[in-house]
Amino acid sequence: MEVFHLKDMTKGWFIGNFIPSLYQTNDVEVGIKNYHAGEYEASHYHEISTEFTAVISGEIEMNQKRYTTGDIIIIRPYEVTDFKAITDVTTVVVKIPGANNDKYLIQ
Repeated sequence: MEVFHLKDMTKGWFIGNFIPSLYQTNDVEVGIKNYHAGEYEASHYHEISTEFTAVISGEIEMNQKRYTTGDIIIIRPYEVTDFKAITDVTTVVVKIPGANNDKYLIQ
């Protein structure tokens, strides 16, 4: 067995086309993301990938709607969303496919 640590991964992404990665692929991206209350990601969309976000703990807001522990949100290509951590939060995010440079900010 090999053992790795999440803190050594790129922003929590541990599977996908990242360095380091436990399994380097463009087929999928998997990450465990930790945010502090108040952290924010601006409105954006993906043209290729579908993103699945599972809230493991805490509360988030996406497009002015609140989600909490146990909620799973599906964001399909061209759906615009932002992200705000209302509390300290942990999410698991899966993107299929793991398309490089597929994040487009809304100006």
